[in-house]
Amino acid sequence: MKYAQENIKPYNGNGEKREQVEQMFDNIAPTYDSLNHTLSWGIDKSWRQKAVNIVKGFQPDTILDIATGTGDFAILMGKQICPDQITGIDISEGMMQIARKKVEKEGLTSMIRFAKEDCTALSFSDDSFDAATVAFGVRNFEELDKALREIHRILKENGHLIILELSTPKSFPIKQLFRIYSKVALPLIGKLISKDRSAYTYLPKTIQAFPQGEIMKGIIATAGFREVSFKRLTMGICTLYTATK
Repeated sequence: MKYAQENIKPYNGNGEKREQVEQMFDNIAPTYDSLNHTLSWGIDKSWRQKAVNIVKGFQPDTILDIATGTGDFAILMGKQICPDQITGIDISEGMMQIARKKVEKEGLTSMIRFAKEDCTALSFSDDSFDAATVAFGVRNFEELDKALREIHRILKENGHLIILELSTPKSFPIKQLFRIYSKVALPLIGKLISKDRSAYTYLPKTIQAFPQGEIMKGIIATAGFREVSFKRLTMGICTLYTATK
């Protein structure tokens, strides 16, 4: 099934969405971390911590961090969970180049490695990982259903999926304030800092179009997962999903 956000592309033109998303993240990689913290007022750090606490409870030895970006979530898991291996994957080499430097600085190179992968056609064998995580990247998937099935395939039996994703608040007045912020302030600040207005116009559109809550829960279940649940964070600005294979 095709979802609304899968038709949204960062730039004009006929290129595939995957190619455009890769280009976009390569473009904004140098300013991505500072922009994330600025645009979320630093609240994104508490969201990541809540997700890490969930992963830690499962005590995984092997973790696949999908859409790893600049590696913040992988590093946080490495420090607090200390698994045998974390594999961070992304389509943007520009983002992962920054991630590798951060991992080296933290002294975690023996635990965390990175690889360029397409989440709809992963190179890993069946039943390879105890847990799979996606922090703020699932809405950029070009084929959500196919990617979720691939994640299900590479997880071990009773393995866990943890997704952290931005969402649109439902209640007044945060819903209206969030709409104004995402449509006006976010693209403007993004342009000033990253010099790429298209990226920070594209990202709010994907948040609004992405399936959320009960709908997303159903999509995850359809991909083969059980015990699917979700929790809204900070008045619905972010949603944390968990599921088991």
